[in-house]
Amino acid sequence: MHVMVVNTKAYREGMGNEAIKIAKIMEKVGKETGIRMIIAVQHADVHRVASNVEIDVFAQHIDAIEYGSHTGWILAEGLKEAGAGGSIINHSEHPVTINEIKRSVEILRKNKMESIVCASDNEIAKSVAVFQPDYVAVEPPELIGGDISVTKTKPSVVKNAVESVRKVSNSAVLCGAGIKNGEDVRKAIELGSSGILVASGVVKAKNKEKIIMEMASAMVE
Repeated sequence: MHVMVVNTKAYREGMGNEAIKIAKIMEKVGKETGIRMIIAVQHADVHRVASNVEIDVFAQHIDAIEYGSHTGWILAEGLKEAGAGGSIINHSEHPVTINEIKRSVEILRKNKMESIVCASDNEIAKSVAVFQPDYVAVEPPELIGGDISVTKTKPSVVKNAVESVRKVSNSAVLCGAGIKNGEDVRKAIELGSSGILVASGVVKAKNKEKIIMEMASAMVE
């Protein structure tokens, strides 16, 4: 099944009640198209969003810790109690070490939660794929938040990452960075990805339902 992951980051347009609005639109579009929808929200919004929709709600980060004296750190078990079904790990805006990636994936798996590990290129994608995360998201950091997608400027990065990951893992590959429209999504699927990881292209869109439907529809054509 193809998947659409929307990362609200810390955008004003994707926090609190606005995050709920986006999640409800995603839920509606997901039912209409059959595309799996995941929204990754601020930690403070996990419970309120998860309480209002049936789609999967992920955190944007967890720390590689377990129960104990870790003031201010993000505990996977706490997020699960709040309603999270998984987490993004190693986003370029919140990078962690390779050992922390490994441990975080293990902790999520132990808690029956899913993992989306971000990678900037196919070599890193292959390196993190050996930890068997549920998803590896390929996102060249220089294109994140921009107006030109990785599928237009660096399609070989996506294609090579898909091939590299398949050699070592059953992880699905997501395409991210600069995804703005249905054409970008269509190309990502053609390159072998199982879905997309998008942020500003949805969260900052004036007509969120229109762009979410456009992107989701491009995965079922």
